[in-house]
Amino acid sequence: MGSLDVSIARMMQKHAYVSAQHRERVETAKKDALASAAVVSNLLVESVNGGVQQAFVNEKRIEMEARALGVTISKFVKQTSQWLTVVHTFDTALKEIGDFENWVKTMEYDCAQIAGTLKNAVVAREQR
Repeated sequence: MGSLDVSIARMMQKHAYVSAQHRERVETAKKDALASAAVVSNLLVESVNGGVQQAFVNEKRIEMEARALGVTISKFVKQTSQWLTVVHTFDTALKEIGDFENWVKTMEYDCAQIAGTLKNAVVAREQR
């Protein structure tokens, strides 16, 4: 029975050794799996955050460009208003020039009529 006990003891030792190696391999695989999962998780987070970050950057750029466009539009509105004022003033001046020209023509015609009437009166007086 002594050799049987030795054989059983060896088998138990071998089993314990194999079990320990197996546990060690399982722990190593578990650690590797956790590390790989962490890497994958970090890569996924970076990928998603990269897209979100790019969207945020794009949104900020669009907001800045929209503000700049608003300022430019305000300047153009002001400039257009100024141009409308200048054109209206010019149009009014042209109308006044036209009115003055008509007044001058009317005065010229009236003066010619008066001069003709006076001339006719002088001629009629001389003939008497």
